[in-house]
Amino acid sequence: MLTKLEAWPTLKEKKPMIIAGPCSAETEEQVIQTAHGLKDKGVDIFRAGIWKPRTRPGSFEGIGSVGLPWLKRVKQETGLPIAIEVANVKHVYEALRAGIDILWIGARTTVNPFAIQEIADALQGVDIPVLIKNPINPDVALWLGAIERIEKSGISRIGAIHRGVSQAGKSVYRNNPEWQMVIDLKKYVPDILLINDPSHISGNRELVAKISQQALELKFDGLMIETHIDPDNAWSDAAQQVTPDQLGMILNRLIVKSEQPEGVELKNIEELRKSIGYIDDQLIDLLGYRMKIVEDIAQFKQRNNMTILQENRWNELVSSHIENGMNKGLSSDFITKVFNSVHQESIERQNSLINK
Repeated sequence: MLTKLEAWPTLKEKKPMIIAGPCSAETEEQVIQTAHGLKDKGVDIFRAGIWKPRTRPGSFEGIGSVGLPWLKRVKQETGLPIAIEVANVKHVYEALRAGIDILWIGARTTVNPFAIQEIADALQGVDIPVLIKNPINPDVALWLGAIERIEKSGISRIGAIHRGVSQAGKSVYRNNPEWQMVIDLKKYVPDILLINDPSHISGNRELVAKISQQALELKFDGLMIETHIDPDNAWSDAAQQVTPDQLGMILNRLIVKSEQPEGVELKNIEELRKSIGYIDDQLIDLLGYRMKIVEDIAQFKQRNNMTILQENRWNELVSSHIENGMNKGLSSDFITKVFNSVHQESIERQNSLINK
């Protein structure tokens, strides 16, 4: 797959790559003012939503094709390459006719292989970079499938945008980060250009800087940050957009780190890693021992016609584990996730034995 970072000339030796601009192109004045505000802030690519897929009808769904000439003017006046989202074949054709430099495919489109294939077919024979957002659900296979479909159309410059996934309950985030998705994706495409979208993860401009730094800690190659000349009065996603000046401050405070800094003695950290490895071995041994006890419990339940699932017992255990974990500095979310996984494995183990 030809997705190595060297294929992206805008990145060069600079990290991170910065893509910025408004959630939606609203008026020509708003687009031009925002672009000029970003020109000297270290931005590599200007983004703006022309067509906006909204969850419910009646919301602002983008200015449409009338905004494409505004973006051409941005490029003429600032020299910044232009990126927009495309969700169907019509969008692709209009973007190509308008001379748009970079396309990205949104999360709602990535989740639909039929839509992705139609876009891929429309891109046959076209040399244009394409960025692909993760699907709205935590499905790495869907994300990878979209990347592969676009690659098979002949596109050589492909990037992945991580924007988090939808969640049912309340959270500090608009979209749960699910950082593990990115780690899993890179197992299949280790050299892909990886962009983080802290605006859509946070849903709140106050969290954009923090999430941006977290992304760099996880070796992302760039950031896509929604920026508006007057974010409080934006027609869409007002709460998560920052001003050009705020973006400049965020970028100036980012710390770009190295996996193996030159001149740093790694002996101490290697010793700590050995300790982690030893503890991990103990955890695996204990989990294996736990599952043997689970098998004994399964046999007892089978002999006495007891159901596998014992909800009251499980709820008591989880509450006890959460309290114990929090006393040791562990979050309730972490404890819940760990023991939910252990519980699921236990149920599957008991099912397997009883069904035999």
